[in-house]
Amino acid sequence: MKEGAVMIKADCKQKKAGVKFDDIKSKLMEDAEFEKEYNNLKPRYDIISQIIEARKSMDMTQKELAERAGTKKSNISRLESGSYNPSLDFLIKIAKSLGKDISINIR
Repeated sequence: MKEGAVMIKADCKQKKAGVKFDDIKSKLMEDAEFEKEYNNLKPRYDIISQIIEARKSMDMTQKELAERAGTKKSNISRLESGSYNPSLDFLIKIAKSLGKDISINIR
Protein backbone atom coordinates (compact mmCIF):
# COMPACT_ATOMS: atom_id res chain seq x y z
CA MET A 1 0.00 0.00 0.00
CA LYS A 2 1.31 3.47 -0.86
CA GLU A 3 2.40 5.81 1.91
CA GLY A 4 -0.45 7.98 3.07
CA ALA A 5 -3.11 5.69 1.63
CA VAL A 6 -5.99 4.78 3.88
CA MET A 7 -7.53 1.32 3.94
CA ILE A 8 -11.18 1.13 4.93
CA LYS A 9 -12.77 -2.17 5.92
CA ALA A 10 -16.52 -2.45 5.54
CA ASP A 11 -18.27 -4.74 7.97
CA CYS A 12 -21.54 -4.75 6.08
CA LYS A 13 -22.63 -7.46 3.67
CA GLN A 14 -22.99 -6.54 0.03
CA LYS A 15 -26.46 -6.86 -1.43
CA LYS A 16 -26.99 -7.72 -5.05
CA ALA A 17 -28.76 -5.02 -6.98
CA GLY A 18 -31.57 -5.66 -9.38
CA VAL A 19 -34.58 -7.91 -9.57
CA LYS A 20 -35.01 -11.65 -9.87
CA PHE A 21 -35.42 -13.24 -13.29
CA ASP A 22 -38.57 -15.08 -12.17
CA ASP A 23 -40.17 -11.76 -11.16
CA ILE A 24 -39.45 -10.23 -14.55
CA LYS A 25 -40.59 -13.37 -16.37
CA SER A 26 -43.88 -13.46 -14.42
CA LYS A 27 -44.60 -9.86 -15.33
CA LEU A 28 -43.73 -10.36 -19.00
CA MET A 29 -45.82 -13.55 -19.22
CA GLU A 30 -48.91 -11.43 -18.54
CA ASP A 31 -48.57 -10.24 -22.15
CA ALA A 32 -50.15 -12.90 -24.41
CA GLU A 33 -47.91 -12.07 -27.38
CA PHE A 34 -44.77 -12.35 -25.23
CA GLU A 35 -45.98 -15.64 -23.73
CA LYS A 36 -46.62 -17.10 -27.19
CA GLU A 37 -43.15 -16.13 -28.45
CA TYR A 38 -41.50 -17.35 -25.23
CA ASN A 39 -43.20 -20.74 -25.58
CA ASN A 40 -42.15 -20.95 -29.24
CA LEU A 41 -38.50 -20.35 -28.36
CA LYS A 42 -38.36 -22.39 -25.14
CA PRO A 43 -37.40 -25.74 -26.74
CA ARG A 44 -34.49 -24.09 -28.56
CA TYR A 45 -33.16 -22.44 -25.41
CA ASP A 46 -33.65 -25.61 -23.38
CA ILE A 47 -31.36 -27.46 -25.81
CA ILE A 48 -28.81 -24.64 -25.76
CA SER A 49 -28.81 -24.65 -21.95
CA GLN A 50 -28.23 -28.39 -21.87
CA ILE A 51 -25.31 -28.12 -24.31
CA ILE A 52 -23.68 -25.32 -22.32
CA GLU A 53 -24.20 -27.17 -19.04
CA ALA A 54 -22.72 -30.40 -20.43
CA ARG A 55 -19.73 -28.58 -21.92
CA LYS A 56 -19.00 -26.66 -18.73
CA SER A 57 -19.42 -29.74 -16.53
CA MET A 58 -16.62 -31.30 -18.57
CA ASP A 59 -14.46 -28.15 -18.15
CA MET A 60 -14.42 -27.89 -21.93
CA THR A 61 -14.02 -24.67 -23.86
CA GLN A 62 -16.02 -23.80 -26.95
CA LYS A 63 -12.84 -24.25 -28.96
CA GLU A 64 -12.31 -27.76 -27.57
CA LEU A 65 -15.91 -28.72 -28.32
CA ALA A 66 -15.55 -27.37 -31.85
CA GLU A 67 -12.40 -29.44 -32.39
CA ARG A 68 -14.13 -32.59 -31.13
CA ALA A 69 -17.14 -31.94 -33.35
CA GLY A 70 -15.08 -31.05 -36.43
CA THR A 71 -16.48 -27.54 -36.71
CA LYS A 72 -15.37 -23.97 -36.05
CA LYS A 73 -15.43 -22.30 -32.64
CA SER A 74 -17.59 -19.55 -34.13
CA ASN A 75 -20.30 -22.13 -34.89
CA ILE A 76 -20.33 -23.24 -31.23
CA SER A 77 -20.42 -19.62 -30.09
CA ARG A 78 -23.35 -18.82 -32.39
CA LEU A 79 -25.16 -21.98 -31.27
CA GLU A 80 -24.74 -21.15 -27.57
CA SER A 81 -25.78 -17.52 -28.07
CA GLY A 82 -29.00 -18.54 -29.81
CA SER A 83 -28.14 -16.72 -33.02
CA TYR A 84 -27.78 -19.93 -35.04
CA ASN A 85 -30.59 -22.28 -36.04
CA PRO A 86 -28.76 -25.62 -36.13
CA SER A 87 -29.78 -28.68 -38.10
CA LEU A 88 -30.67 -31.87 -36.28
CA ASP A 89 -27.50 -33.46 -37.69
CA PHE A 90 -25.40 -30.67 -36.19
CA LEU A 91 -27.05 -31.09 -32.78
CA ILE A 92 -26.44 -34.84 -32.91
CA LYS A 93 -22.77 -34.22 -33.75
CA ILE A 94 -22.44 -31.78 -30.82
CA ALA A 95 -24.18 -34.18 -28.43
CA LYS A 96 -21.91 -37.06 -29.49
CA SER A 97 -18.87 -34.81 -28.99
CA LEU A 98 -20.07 -34.29 -25.42
CA GLY A 99 -20.62 -38.03 -24.91
CA LYS A 100 -24.40 -37.53 -24.97
CA ASP A 101 -27.36 -38.61 -27.07
CA ILE A 102 -30.27 -36.59 -28.44
CA SER A 103 -33.80 -37.66 -27.59
CA ILE A 104 -36.79 -36.04 -29.28
CA ASN A 105 -40.34 -36.46 -28.09
CA ILE A 106 -43.37 -35.31 -30.03
CA ARG A 107 -46.23 -34.52 -27.68
